[in-house]
Amino acid sequence: MSSTVIGKQPPTALIVGASRGLGHAMVAEFLGRGWSVIGTVRDTSARTPLHDLADRAEGRVTIEHLDINEPDHLAPLHERLAERELDLLFVNAGITNNEQTLIGTVATADFVEVMVTNALSPMRVIEALEDLVSLTGLIGAMSSGQGSITNNTTAGREVYRASKAALNMFMRSFAIRQAETQRAFVLLAPGWIRTALGGPDAPFSVEESVPLLVDVLLSRLGTPGLAYLDRSGRTVPW
Repeated sequence: MSSTVIGKQPPTALIVGASRGLGHAMVAEFLGRGWSVIGTVRDTSARTPLHDLADRAEGRVTIEHLDINEPDHLAPLHERLAERELDLLFVNAGITNNEQTLIGTVATADFVEVMVTNALSPMRVIEALEDLVSLTGLIGAMSSGQGSITNNTTAGREVYRASKAALNMFMRSFAIRQAETQRAFVLLAPGWIRTALGGPDAPFSVEESVPLLVDVLLSRLGTPGLAYLDRSGRTVPW
């Protein structure tokens, strides 16, 4: 889908969590479709694939510093971006631990780490930066099909599942509070992808997955309200 969908040349996307993996690949995909892209990294002193991409992008990729688990980073980032209007804000975040541990025996610190990173911190980012997004733009976050309560028929990964279900609930509340705008809101369930999080046994590659994920996001531009969608644009049951 071309950038003319939203009538601006070029539109601008902010991808939060873009140093490598899915986030980096999403930056590259938007860049290839004519967008300008801002990508965030946690450590500005470390060279990442995003830096290599920015070197080749002729000024269309900007790298910003943000650790989503550090709330003090948000106000300075907002100030640095204050003169830019975003057409799309997407938070790509996710960690997991204790995958096969029953919830009653998960250490409190491990529970807190996953819930903060996967649910609270993405919403802090969205709440802090949403006023930079066009009133007809899109705000989204990387969820998971494992955040679906309806589809949980196997158990396992209990803290991770709960964190993504919590993210879904928080985004639903946020979208309700935004009901007077024409913004689109998307919770994206990308499927099991071969990344550091997904592991080597996942059936889908980053290269085949990311164009589909970007297609889904662009298909929602101009459609107000919240959608919870998989890689093919199908609705995932809550």
